[in-house]
Amino acid sequence: MRLEKDCIGEELVPDNALYGIHSLRAARNFPITRERVNPLIIASYLQIKKAAAIANQQAGTLDSNKALLIIAACNQLLLSKDFESVIVPAIQGGAGTSTNMNINEIVANLAMKLGRQKGKLTVKIHPNDDVNQCQSTNDTYPTAGKIAMLKDLAPLEDAVNSLIHVLEEKAHQYQSTVKVGRTQLQDAVPTTFGRSFSASAAMFKRDLQKMKAIEKTLATVNLGGTAIGTGINSTRDYQRAVMPLLNRITGLSLTQADDLIEATQNSDAFSTFSGILKGLALNLTKFCNDLRLLSSGPQAGLAELSLPKVQAGSSIMPGKINPVIPEVVNQVAFEVIGKDVTVTLAVENGQLELNAFEPIIFKEVLTSESHLTAAIKTLVKNCLRGIQVNVNHCQNEVDQSAIAATILSPYLGYEKTTALIKEAERVQIPVKTLVKQKQLLASTLIDNLFSPEVLTNQNQADLQKLKSLAGHSH
Repeated sequence: MRLEKDCIGEELVPDNALYGIHSLRAARNFPITRERVNPLIIASYLQIKKAAAIANQQAGTLDSNKALLIIAACNQLLLSKDFESVIVPAIQGGAGTSTNMNINEIVANLAMKLGRQKGKLTVKIHPNDDVNQCQSTNDTYPTAGKIAMLKDLAPLEDAVNSLIHVLEEKAHQYQSTVKVGRTQLQDAVPTTFGRSFSASAAMFKRDLQKMKAIEKTLATVNLGGTAIGTGINSTRDYQRAVMPLLNRITGLSLTQADDLIEATQNSDAFSTFSGILKGLALNLTKFCNDLRLLSSGPQAGLAELSLPKVQAGSSIMPGKINPVIPEVVNQVAFEVIGKDVTVTLAVENGQLELNAFEPIIFKEVLTSESHLTAAIKTLVKNCLRGIQVNVNHCQNEVDQSAIAATILSPYLGYEKTTALIKEAERVQIPVKTLVKQKQLLASTLIDNLFSPEVLTNQNQADLQKLKSLAGHSH
């Protein structure tokens, strides 16, 4: 065991531990969850420490040997992805200070270990004075959080793109397959499954556009602002160099905020992004609810869709199959909506020059991103690709639907059409048959009016021609 000191007192730390006294205290102080800091935040933080070390070395404020060892330590951790020494919990007080200090301590201790191995260590590398030079938790932590969110955003956008692509394929496949439309869960005028799938694709395209639009906001960071945005304890040379270096290391296009004080104290960018994720979750919920409803049955439900059979649905009812993929996506969506409430409250309750609640913001947003990505992937792979429309059943429903008589209103009037619908329901025959029996319109016109193209309003020109012919026949 080694004895370490801080402003509180002394603590014994295991000899082989890369973390130090601050990390140890944080692990004890925040026994809220076993979930540790998100690996994307850790990796992003290490990239920031690497960029800072290079900038400070170039500025002449950090000894070259120290800088090279810090850079080597960051590289080793990034390459190995061995983050076991980051022991602080994801939920923590202190606005992320515990995370920053945990990173500072493991980088400093690993750098000294590498120095001893290379026989180059001549001086002690200090977590604050060297690894944290020209930095504060208050500018590095939100920067690491935003970098992590941007890294997690790319796979989410890919997943949404894949979802859109499959929906467009289904729209093309079933472009002429008619179905009964429904409003308020009651029969409405017919449409096609092609249009339904296309409408869903358009909905998710809108979500994708919103995610693309937020990228610039997330890429605007307050690095260089240090404690409250004034840049105290940083150098001009560091300020000039650190952002280009960080962009080179991360491969991103980050920009420094125009007003570092404002960017340090306000966290509305995170609530905006969380709201976009919530919007995606809401749309996924609506879509999956529709899948579950349209596939209900199969004997006693709508049964218009057949979802792929991916697992047995009951321990007692033989042969029962449940829509488990839409169900799990629904649950992820519920989770994301709840996390957005947490983010909203955390953003709202920041005070004065700093928001202290970014740890829970980052935990919730990053979880939402990763869970949505995984949910959409399984939705596409295990449900949408194999979905089948029960074409004949849907056509029969349209043929038997009295509400299809809506197409007659321009020719017979609303009240007469209503009477026909009621009579058709009473005598249990299709409206089309009833109109022919009563010889209310020419038989050819009736056939044309009840064709799928006209019922679903797919060809406005043909519909206008039919109306004109009907007028001449009267």
